[in-house]
Amino acid sequence: MRELLRTNDPTVIAFASALLEGEGIVAFPLDVHMSTLEGSIGILPRRLMVADRDHFAACAILRDNGIEPSDP
Repeated sequence: MRELLRTNDPTVIAFASALLEGEGIVAFPLDVHMSTLEGSIGILPRRLMVADRDHFAACAILRDNGIEPSDP
């Protein structure tokens, strides 16, 4: 698994997930329930993970749609 995206904006995670799903790439959101610990103020970023084999294609899909992927 590789990190594809890290953001505080849940709408970006949802949009990226929908784009990847449309292309047949499975994405796994992490840190979704961290808002319970932070008090729902949105300071902890959420991450979107993909399989190693899908990382290159997933990065291209996000860039084509105006989302800059994270480069860990």
